[in-house]
Amino acid sequence: MTPSVEDLLRDLAPQVLGALVRRYGGFDTCEDAAQEALLAAALQWPEEGLPDNPRGWLITVASRRRTELWRTDTARRRREENLAVQAPPAPEPLPAVDDTLALFLLCCHPALTGVSQVALTLRAVGGLGTGEIARAFLVPESTVGQRISRAKQRIRASGAEFRMPPPEELPERVATVLRVLYLIFTEGHTASSGTALNRVDLTTEAIRLTRQLHTRLPDDGEVTGLLALMLLTDARRPARTLPNGALVPLAEQDRSRWDAPAITEGKELITTALATARIGPYQLQAAIAAVHAEAATSEDTDWYQILGLYTLLDSIAPGPMVSLNRVVAHAMVHGPHAALGQLAEAERDPALAGHHRVHAVRAHLLDQAGERDAAREAYLLAARTTLSLPEQRYLEARARAVADSGTDRPSTGGQD
Repeated sequence: MTPSVEDLLRDLAPQVLGALVRRYGGFDTCEDAAQEALLAAALQWPEEGLPDNPRGWLITVASRRRTELWRTDTARRRREENLAVQAPPAPEPLPAVDDTLALFLLCCHPALTGVSQVALTLRAVGGLGTGEIARAFLVPESTVGQRISRAKQRIRASGAEFRMPPPEELPERVATVLRVLYLIFTEGHTASSGTALNRVDLTTEAIRLTRQLHTRLPDDGEVTGLLALMLLTDARRPARTLPNGALVPLAEQDRSRWDAPAITEGKELITTALATARIGPYQLQAAIAAVHAEAATSEDTDWYQILGLYTLLDSIAPGPMVSLNRVVAHAMVHGPHAALGQLAEAERDPALAGHHRVHAVRAHLLDQAGERDAAREAYLLAARTTLSLPEQRYLEARARAVADSGTDRPSTGGQD
């Protein structure tokens, strides 16, 4: 499939599904029908060319398929004797309504588990096939299929409706959507397992979907903040790895390779959000990313400002990774010995106990403090507990460097 057709189908996927659900109801059957229409288009359009009205073509094909599914549905089969002579209802004119936001909210319904929200969002809103999602998360296609099937069953059982929630519920529901989108992005930015440090398909899709959400909610400061955070973080991707896939820590990256247009856009977004909206966690994280982006060299980084932002973030949205990142910033301002004490405090959080990032941060701090034997042991422990091969190789290399040179300059500011 050519990129243009693929991009068009992904853009149209939520519009087609939204139109079907609005017309017929029954999210699960409509989702199956929409997927089959997208698959038909993916096979047919590259050979025969685009139809005059791609969206109308998809809706027509999906409507026919939905009718076929409706006729064969077990629950309805008992009524077919009476309905067999009736023609399927003629499609009514579609209202000029953008249902993408409603689809986002339905796919991230609180009744669903986190993994189901991710899988359903990528398929129903993102237009990805089950196989594409499975490859992105390195799980069997059958596993993704089961997650999506269970998610649709749960939506039906919970009575969740395809409509906008009441205004008082909207902030909480949108917050769930943002969490799902950021989860997709972070898995793509630093893959939790496997041979590659990042998965570009996931970060690209997360940014695309967040752009869609931002288009629908341009005045939501946290939506804007998340889009800015993704752009500023992903801008460093070209410099994060060597040609052989080896990890390059933030302090050692060639900043001329960072994506300047993405940085410009991200900084403009976060500047606007901070000036016009109520401050939130994604805005603060985007502001931290912007401080990194503004430093011409690692030595120019304004760690005092970063520490202040992490302290503010910890006060409004505390969490284990916020604590860990604040420890790194504290070390850059007050030195490694003071930060080691804070790390011991942060490690009491059960979510961080035994986490490889805790071991990695401790290794860096011990390295900075000149405690090389302890640093080497911590590097090796971190390498043994990560499932990411690039991270493992980087940590093992640091352990060797500490042991061999004794004077090797430690990397600062984490692994990025």
